[in-house]
Amino acid sequence: MKVTSMREERNVSKTEKNNATPSQFIDARIDELNDWRGKTLARARTLIKQADREVVEEWKWRGVPVWEHDGIICTGETYKNVVKLTFAKGASLEDPAGLFNGSLAGNTRRAIDIHEGDKIDATAMKALIRAAVALNTLKKSAKGTKKASSKKTTVKKAVSKPVLLSGGNPQIAKADGDAPVQEYIAAMPGWKGEVGRQLDALIVRTVPGVRKAVRWNTPFYGLDGQGWFLGFHCITKDIKVAFFKGTSMRPPPPVESKQRDVRYFHIREDDQLDEKLVAKWIRQASRLPGEKLF
Repeated sequence: MKVTSMREERNVSKTEKNNATPSQFIDARIDELNDWRGKTLARARTLIKQADREVVEEWKWRGVPVWEHDGIICTGETYKNVVKLTFAKGASLEDPAGLFNGSLAGNTRRAIDIHEGDKIDATAMKALIRAAVALNTLKKSAKGTKKASSKKTTVKKAVSKPVLLSGGNPQIAKADGDAPVQEYIAAMPGWKGEVGRQLDALIVRTVPGVRKAVRWNTPFYGLDGQGWFLGFHCITKDIKVAFFKGTSMRPPPPVESKQRDVRYFHIREDDQLDEKLVAKWIRQASRLPGEKLF
């Protein structure tokens, strides 16, 4: 059954309505509006799908379009004078383009209020969607890890732990994606594991859509088609973070390298990570041509 309008929906049987999918209900909402609000909601929906090919559409709270990936990304409510996109964890997202202009006083949500005639910054919107997905995925992974570690079992399984190499650096098989990076971080000894999680989350928030891999027992971060811009690994008393085009950054990271373009900074146990400065470095590094390391 194709739902074409909410007026038609009132005339169909209860069984037919129950068989309609969330996407069909959203189609119907757009058709019913039949004005600038419908076009705006449709445009926002298109950008969300372009930003995340695995997004799931839901229809909740008796008539609210919802987009999810490992949790709610955002909702799309329509009012007389505004289309409101509310991001469930918006307060935790960086918004360099300043898209958020609603629900700014809360500690959790942020909204984009779109009025008639407003133009949507497609690039910034898709970056915000990807950042929201990355945050959801990170939180889900952390929650699953915590739940698994706290669960009591009567059967003990022999689990092989990664070998720690010289300086306490975990030995992780080379692989692409987030999973081997998380395996590396989980194996970082002592205080270094928490800092590794903090650093990984900061990179994900700062560079939506970042690409990850592990090579040579080192997590690498880059962008498709642009190479790799950052890597880090454990040494005896530090975490050593390498920016592969660090000499082109302002200010450059403080530690020189034997390689002409590379600069480092070291994180020690009692250091307070300056997230603002590190995010600035990460953002600059991601905009420079990366290295084709592998």
